[in-house]
Amino acid sequence: MSPSPTRILLPLALLAPKLSPPRPPFISRRRRDRAGAARCGCATEAAGGGGGGGSVVVEDDLYELLQVLPRDLRDNLQNEPRKDQLLEVVLDLGRRPEARFLGDSGGQYLRDSEISQQELEEAQRAVGEFGGDNRAGIEGTLHRISAIRSRKGMVVGLTCRVGRAVTGHVDMVRDLLNYKESILFLGRPGVGKTTVMREIARVLADEFQKRVVIVDTSNEIGGDGDIPHAAIGGARRMQVAEPSMQHRVMIEAVENHMPEVVIVDEIGTEAEAQACRSIAERGVMLIGTAHGEHLANIIKNPTLSDLIGGVETVTLGDEEARARRSQKSILERKAPPTFPFLIEMRERHYWVTHRTERSVDMLLHGKKPLVEVRKRDNNFQVVIERWATYDGDGL
Repeated sequence: MSPSPTRILLPLALLAPKLSPPRPPFISRRRRDRAGAARCGCATEAAGGGGGGGSVVVEDDLYELLQVLPRDLRDNLQNEPRKDQLLEVVLDLGRRPEARFLGDSGGQYLRDSEISQQELEEAQRAVGEFGGDNRAGIEGTLHRISAIRSRKGMVVGLTCRVGRAVTGHVDMVRDLLNYKESILFLGRPGVGKTTVMREIARVLADEFQKRVVIVDTSNEIGGDGDIPHAAIGGARRMQVAEPSMQHRVMIEAVENHMPEVVIVDEIGTEAEAQACRSIAERGVMLIGTAHGEHLANIIKNPTLSDLIGGVETVTLGDEEARARRSQKSILERKAPPTFPFLIEMRERHYWVTHRTERSVDMLLHGKKPLVEVRKRDNNFQVVIERWATYDGDGL
């Protein structure tokens, strides 16, 4: 039987520095009248008192995204009771348009008739030019429009993803930011990694008074357009011309702009992993994300394993193998991890936190590491629980 959870933090070597008083949440630079405020989709997800962080405020600018859609779909979604939970709208040629909502495994058809080529072309004109990664945005917002193309290059599908500026999620990791060590977030698509990156950028720049540079490959963190969205606060944003150039822009950010913190979304190539190590070795704090649900996914991924120190095969002597009661060939961590902390975002409000070095070593030795579970209770307060067992698939 696993031991009962306790509300104590993992023992960490560093002491948290004193922080200056927090500044109020960001205020959008754009002026809004009363009608505009209603259109912006501002909402408070929950409220509560106490020091654990009892409120998550969401601004989604949903009105601007709906202008891309055909008029009948726009009207349907304006009257949809769950529009605050809208995740994305899918428009595929010759198929019925579909809306997907947070927490739902399936989708909801918005009408009985199929999407026409004319409707796709009109949506394209409303969005503008797509980049080399087939992504586009709406200037001044955080929304993302992704295209599916035919073999001839014609757009035959659009995924219209709602981008939300959220304040309050940083309470889940505020204590870890005090340690000034790099943090890697893992999670499946749609769990909210980019949203968390955005708020961490704002908090580090405005409350911690750090020099923060965001390497924004698809303009997802800072929004579309040359002026970044107010949601990133005082953080600076470097755009990337081509996704394949992300690793070069990461190094350029450090060499040219002297950041104390670099934030990068969707680390996915060996070159980007090596750029992360180079940045960390220069004493710069990194906040990054990668796709994968569990730490074991990164350990087994030869492209990204360098983020957690890399893995190599070591041959033991006979006496050492007997002392360890193991085979002569074993797996060992090759180097210190680039990211001392790793967080598995299982759900939006349920995170598993690793001290990367310790967890990797224990997993490679066939043991179950000590982890922290960070979640919100019924009053939306942050609760941190220490568990004794972890199996990489659940607790």
